[in-house]
Amino acid sequence: MKLSELEPGQNGIIIKVLGRGAFRRRIIEMGFIKGKSVTAITKAPLKDPTEYKVMDYEVSLRKSEAELIEIVTPKEAGLLFPDTGKQALVLNEDQLLTLADAQSKVINVALVGNPNSGKTSLFNIASGTHERVGNYSGVTVDAKEGKFKYKGYTFNLVDLPGTYSLSAYSPEEMYVRKQIVEGTPDIIINVVSASNIERNLYLTTQLIDMDATVVIALNMYDELAQSGAQFDYKSLGEMIGCPIVPTIAKTGKGIPELFEQVIEVYERRSPIARHIHINYGEEIETGIKHVKNLLKEEPKIGIDTSRRYLSILLLEGDRNAEETVSGFPAAKKILTERDIHAQFIKEDFREDVETAFADARYGFIEGALKKTFKEGKTDTLQITHKIDKIVTHKIIGFPVFFLFMFLMFEGTFVIGEYPMQWIEWLVNIFGRFLDTYMNQGPLKDLLVDGIIGGVGSVIVFLPNIVILYLFISFMEDTGYMARAAFIMDKFMQKMGLHGKSFIPLVMGFGCNVPAIMSTRIIESRNTRLITMLVNSLMSCSARLPVYILVVGAFFPGKGGFVLFGLYITGIALAIFMSRLFKKFLVKGEDLPFVMELPPYRMPTLKAMNRHMWDKTSQYLRKMGGIILIASVIVWFLEYYPQDDARNQYYDAQIAEIANNTHVSQEESQKMLDELNHLKKEEQKRNSFIGQIGRGIEPVVKPLGFDWKIGASLISGMAAKEIVVSTLGILYTGGDENETLLKDNLMKAQYPDGRLVYSPLVALSFMLFVLIYFPCIATIAAIKNESGSWKWALFVIVYTTALAWIISFAVYQIGRLLMPL
Repeated sequence: MKLSELEPGQNGIIIKVLGRGAFRRRIIEMGFIKGKSVTAITKAPLKDPTEYKVMDYEVSLRKSEAELIEIVTPKEAGLLFPDTGKQALVLNEDQLLTLADAQSKVINVALVGNPNSGKTSLFNIASGTHERVGNYSGVTVDAKEGKFKYKGYTFNLVDLPGTYSLSAYSPEEMYVRKQIVEGTPDIIINVVSASNIERNLYLTTQLIDMDATVVIALNMYDELAQSGAQFDYKSLGEMIGCPIVPTIAKTGKGIPELFEQVIEVYERRSPIARHIHINYGEEIETGIKHVKNLLKEEPKIGIDTSRRYLSILLLEGDRNAEETVSGFPAAKKILTERDIHAQFIKEDFREDVETAFADARYGFIEGALKKTFKEGKTDTLQITHKIDKIVTHKIIGFPVFFLFMFLMFEGTFVIGEYPMQWIEWLVNIFGRFLDTYMNQGPLKDLLVDGIIGGVGSVIVFLPNIVILYLFISFMEDTGYMARAAFIMDKFMQKMGLHGKSFIPLVMGFGCNVPAIMSTRIIESRNTRLITMLVNSLMSCSARLPVYILVVGAFFPGKGGFVLFGLYITGIALAIFMSRLFKKFLVKGEDLPFVMELPPYRMPTLKAMNRHMWDKTSQYLRKMGGIILIASVIVWFLEYYPQDDARNQYYDAQIAEIANNTHVSQEESQKMLDELNHLKKEEQKRNSFIGQIGRGIEPVVKPLGFDWKIGASLISGMAAKEIVVSTLGILYTGGDENETLLKDNLMKAQYPDGRLVYSPLVALSFMLFVLIYFPCIATIAAIKNESGSWKWALFVIVYTTALAWIISFAVYQIGRLLMPL
């Protein structure tokens, strides 16, 4: 608990002191150190501050200061160790001290680094979790948490988004800065790419300005060694006050040594770790000093934020820093002083203040590296340059990209066909077994028609999902995705988007939710919003089961081409709509295209397998969660209400035919199958879902759909896989041999004998599924990222309207060109 929560008369043992800078040093000097007993004496009449006794003397602390001191109390000991019973409430100081020592061995660590530095790979290796790793900016779009134990310590790891700096330029930068300031991690592991040390250390200088406690992981050290470079990283660590540990995250080499160093720094045993000030030169330092002196008059500043760092941000014109001081009584005085010295710096350096600070930081880095680093003679990017000559070529680049895309969809359909048939065969066998050996009744119908017919219809597409993610993972992990954004930037710009928009759009092939979250890599709010609005037009993997089912039934031998065409249609519509939105809805100037092109790296087999298993497990959890629940609901709506009079009528006819000895067995069975089929169809038509489907049938009929297709589209609003599970339930026939959904779709007929489906209807149906109403999770992501329900509702309306228009045009024009 926090010291601020201690009531008068209660005591505890100090675990750790949070905060940073002068405040932390002052508190520690006053005796608030780990292992010391502290007692709350009394509160001031207005409840703040509170008087505490520590080391046999009394001291008062405000609540804001006491909140940054963690303690353990006898009561907490009782909760942590219930076996001690009531005795825990009267633990003596030695017992409390032992408990406090155990509690203090919990270290909160934040991973901070540039994109492509291997930060998330290090997080995965250390914590054992399976977070997504990609070779381009913006994969980690939120903080990921993990926990592991090492040498008696518990490490709470937080993997923050990759960022090049801590300025207010992008949402990612602001998010990382906020987490560091408000999350107050004990240690920051700054992951620095050994292949680009100078650029990566720019972020390190900002962490030093923040007065953060930093340990540097010099990652991808093998690439530096291969280049023949010489780097005295120990001397550099001593120079900047941050221990440096070489690591190779993809193999785990150096990870134990890294966390041993974290323990050394945390326990204040490291001879290297110390706080330094980066010297920005006389003119800048004068400005920092004057602003800092005014900030000292504000008691709230300096508890969790370095005054020097806040002074630097103010001089740089940081908007959030200005908002922080705007509520202070002396805000006007502080900002006026800032303006005066910012103008002095601008005139002295003949450039804006931000550039002056950046130049000074790079000057500091260059000076430090001159003494510790010597470039290698081997060109480690030779292979990258050779590949780039092909994949980024002005003529060859586009065909190569579209070839990759076509191979991805062709492979998804062709390779996935075989394991899909095996799973389909197992589902079929299981369904027949239950149908044969279970007694008639609602339970049998629920299991056979609801769960097997619904969930079983979707789970057969698991291999296709896995293969699709394998292709996408390979393109991301190798670094090719960044090249795709590079070659598409000019084209995207003409269509009203940004080159960086291409990455979230392609990520949408996997899942629209993380794709929408990854729009944070786009600095321009207008472009970010447009990318969110069109992202759902990218065909996610949830739609893939619908495509494979329909393509397999009505476009045999052309699966790869049809899938490729659907995905290209989604891309084309996204570009077309983005152009409209840019022109009429979200106007504004775009920002320059600045994006790192990382070196190509071959992903490890372990990483690929882990990614495949992650997506497989997610899909299986979805089967056992939302798909199962939805299937049961759809079955209930399809099974009820029951019409006893109608059932008795059909049962009587069935019994009469079964007892008729004047017809052959073959003819009798045919008549029974037909009656059972009619009974089921009439039940479905008059069921709850039948009433819903027939209610919207006039709306979907111009698209070539019957009421069953309409009902499946409504259920698919929750998740697109539910479209297949609903079709699996609604198209269950009376013939026990009709167990495959694909066969049932091909045989489905209207009452007048016309086939429900044709290739034209199938195409219209797939286009509607491609475009209409994103799933609920996607809508929620749009609301969260845009900050408004307005845009989420707008996406619902425009995608559904667009889907109806496209499907209507395709079906009606197709009927004119190819009359049925």
